[in-house]
Amino acid sequence: MKEIIKLEDITKVYETAGIKTEALKGISLTVYEGEFLSIMGTSGSGKTTLMNIIGCLDTPTSGKYYLLGKDVSQLDDDHLSEIRNRYIGFVFQQFFLIPYLTALENILVPAVYSKEKFSEKEKEAEKLLDMLGLKDKKNNKPSQLSGGQQQRVAIGRALINNPELILADEPTGALDSKTAKEIMNIFVDLNKKGKTIILITHDPQIASYAHRIIKISDGKITT
Repeated sequence: MKEIIKLEDITKVYETAGIKTEALKGISLTVYEGEFLSIMGTSGSGKTTLMNIIGCLDTPTSGKYYLLGKDVSQLDDDHLSEIRNRYIGFVFQQFFLIPYLTALENILVPAVYSKEKFSEKEKEAEKLLDMLGLKDKKNNKPSQLSGGQQQRVAIGRALINNPELILADEPTGALDSKTAKEIMNIFVDLNKKGKTIILITHDPQIASYAHRIIKISDGKITT
């Protein structure tokens, strides 16, 4: 099976005012193409730090991180930014939509840096809106959308560059239980279509949608 992610003995140490805090303590993990993985942990467990490293938002203090076979452990910010845009789609708890852009325009934001023709990307965005049940909302701005609809737009934005990996950080944390189920079913459907998904959550019920659950505590994988 194709390895999407391979972490080897990853550590992360933060230093503030001379005080060192070890957030990750030797994390090793492999994620394969087509997996749906949950990383579950409480606040302070290290799951957010791990997500930041997997998402190329941060670099480890030591250890190796291979993304699609390439060592990205110590790349500079410019290279990490390029990798994020090409290979990773992000979905966050707070949506992070641009308030003055329409649903269609928000989905297209990452496409600005794509090498494909923008007109082709616009067609793809239209298809994503249709798939996500938002065809009639393409001209609506975030303030005109419900929380669930905003998260669907955010999922569309994550998919627009056809990334190898979808990284979802507490994607249902700002939603009611009914809407949360609807959003999780979208991730299930995407995984059935072949997308590799890593879900970061503290909620066992949300984690249970994944095929594999990794638990993290005090900077270490416990199961």
